Amino acid sequence: MSAVSTPPLPKPPPLPGRRWFLPSAITAELDPDNVGPKGRPKRTARDWVVDFSCFLVAIAIGLLGADALPKEPNTPYALEVVDQWLGAFACAAVWLRRRWPVGLAVAMLLVGFVSNTAGGAAIVALFTLAVHRPFKYVAWLGGVSIVLLPVYYWVRPDSDLSYIVSVALGGLLTVALAGWGMFVRSKRQLMLSLRDRARRAETEAELRAEQAQRLAREAIAREMHDVLAHRLTLLSVHAGALEIRPDAPRAEVSRAAGVIRESAHEALQDLREIIGVLRASGDGADESGRPQPTLAALEGLVSESREADMKVTLDNRVADADAATVPASVGRTAYRIAQEGLTNARKHAPGAEATVTVSGAPGDGLTISVRNPPPPGDVPHVPGSGQGLIGLTERATLAGGHLEHGPDEDGGFEVRAWLPWG
Repeated sequence: MSAVSTPPLPKPPPLPGRRWFLPSAITAELDPDNVGPKGRPKRTARDWVVDFSCFLVAIAIGLLGADALPKEPNTPYALEVVDQWLGAFACAAVWLRRRWPVGLAVAMLLVGFVSNTAGGAAIVALFTLAVHRPFKYVAWLGGVSIVLLPVYYWVRPDSDLSYIVSVALGGLLTVALAGWGMFVRSKRQLMLSLRDRARRAETEAELRAEQAQRLAREAIAREMHDVLAHRLTLLSVHAGALEIRPDAPRAEVSRAAGVIRESAHEALQDLREIIGVLRASGDGADESGRPQPTLAALEGLVSESREADMKVTLDNRVADADAATVPASVGRTAYRIAQEGLTNARKHAPGAEATVTVSGAPGDGLTISVRNPPPPGDVPHVPGSGQGLIGLTERATLAGGHLEHGPDEDGGFEVRAWLPWG
């Protein structure tokens, strides 16, 4: 069995007017055109608000750290000045957090170990890393930060809190920031996955609809072949007879012309009904006009063939009481097999007597065969597509049965099928 390739997803529809409310990481996935000249997502209004808020948070925490610097007795004035300058540069670097989240987090880890006023920028950088990068980056940076906390508070102890409390609060803050950032990231990924799943569901629904339409067209094409081949064969036989015998009696010519006219009228009527089915729309299209023969229609088919001067014998061994219980699909398939078999016998063995045999019972299945002996004389060439028997085999298989066909030992031809009935 060949592997079925998954079709590419269609381009997502344009985002609604509330695009400004979504982060650029989401809009870039939902709308690939929403990128800047360098391939980076364009910042939305929400991004500007969040970035400015993070900048203010970094400044506020940095000012608190700067206010605590004079309380550290072991910190010289020069170190205080360097600390504040590093804190200012760290706060400014917050605006680069979307472009280089990993680099900023590493830099803030090193700067924060030296500068007390860069603590706010370090917090923002760790949160940004958790939002925009996978867990392994957060685990490494967060782990290193927690390991360095005891060293940091040993070198620069907090004047208001004890050493143990400071280390514990620092570790708790690091874990909380990483967890919050990963929660935001997972929420965004869930939104994107749901969007992707919805798009795939729409694509699969369209493919299923196209496949259903294709199967319906194939079924109607088979129906059209089975219906029209029978009618057109009658036309060909009688037209050929008139061509061969132009001096035939007037009554015989009139009867043949009547058969030709009636067959042409019925062929047009069948074609009109089938085209009506093609034009119908929706799954609930009315199929009442579509030809739906049953097993009981076999006698009419044989009578019609006899009226066309074809020798046909019907051997129906199915009781009338049982025939009423034959499923509609099985009866229709049996009718089409008999119709195609008689059509082929009329084309390839004109003048030979064809025999249609039907037998079976509920639980045993329905057996139908159409056999004709070799033609009594030369057979003129009759054009044909050669697809009739292939279509019959497919019909029988779809109905759950099987069909065999081929020449007999005496030179005749037989089509034999078995269909489930139970």
